[in-house]
Amino acid sequence: MNSAVLSGLEVIKILKKAGFIAVRQKGSHVRLEKVGENGLIKITVPLHNEIKKGTLMRIIKDSGLTQEEFEQYR
Repeated sequence: MNSAVLSGLEVIKILKKAGFIAVRQKGSHVRLEKVGENGLIKITVPLHNEIKKGTLMRIIKDSGLTQEEFEQYR
């Protein structure tokens, strides 16, 4: 994965392209969901201007996507 900085809104757009839908927002966090092979996948994305690398990596891992798949949706 390249070292480009992504905002929360950009991450949400990418996840929506991957089939996730936004189900709610509470404060500065948006909850997205998708029915996956092993049941319902729930992800919370902070609406920050810059998502930290560790947070982004955890979001990608929790989404069930590989880093390459995530980049393809970008």
